[in-house]
Amino acid sequence: MSQPATSGLFTIGQVLAALQHEFPDLTGSKLRFLEDEGLITPARTAAGYRKYSSDDIERVTTVLSMQRDLYLPLRVIRAHFETVEASGAAALPSASGSGMRVARPRLKRADLISAAGATPQLLDDAIATGFLVAEETYPDHAVSVLAAFVTLRSVGVEPRHLTALRAAAARDINLLERAVGPARRSDAAAAARRQEQLHELSEALETVYTQALRRTLERSGG
Repeated sequence: MSQPATSGLFTIGQVLAALQHEFPDLTGSKLRFLEDEGLITPARTAAGYRKYSSDDIERVTTVLSMQRDLYLPLRVIRAHFETVEASGAAALPSASGSGMRVARPRLKRADLISAAGATPQLLDDAIATGFLVAEETYPDHAVSVLAAFVTLRSVGVEPRHLTALRAAAARDINLLERAVGPARRSDAAAAARRQEQLHELSEALETVYTQALRRTLERSGG
């Protein structure tokens, strides 16, 4: 990363260039949105231009990684940073936002299979049915998904038996997207806010679905 002359601070363009490889969808509007959400506080020049410190860039990297790898909404990420600043805690929040834990690094294929106690074929089946995406390295939550399939396979339930769940999920997300409404393509900040709202709504939907499963199990006498 090239340092700007004498100031030790970075322009928006320099931040985007530095992070483009890891976060190709990052834009200036997304950086400003993170600022509006109170997640970063860049300095301002006398002319009002934003200047980002190394700490700001590290914070952006952490926020975007937590969104990508843990699927956390910004409100949970913001609460994490507030906890860290108040207590000095260094752990990352769990996906449920109910506690704190250290996130494992992204895993290579063989490491994911080993961590989940799975087989290469089961991972391939989970990918083929769309429950996981084939990647060079896998995020932390992929371990939980693959381990769940290991448990289900132990009683003969295979990923292909659960494709109706994916269809239902797509239908439900479609419902949420219609409820939220479209964002103007020219307004990247509005698009980011819309995506954040969809993350929060999907969390609420997950809670309702989990309760529905429990109630159905209770009624069946299980």
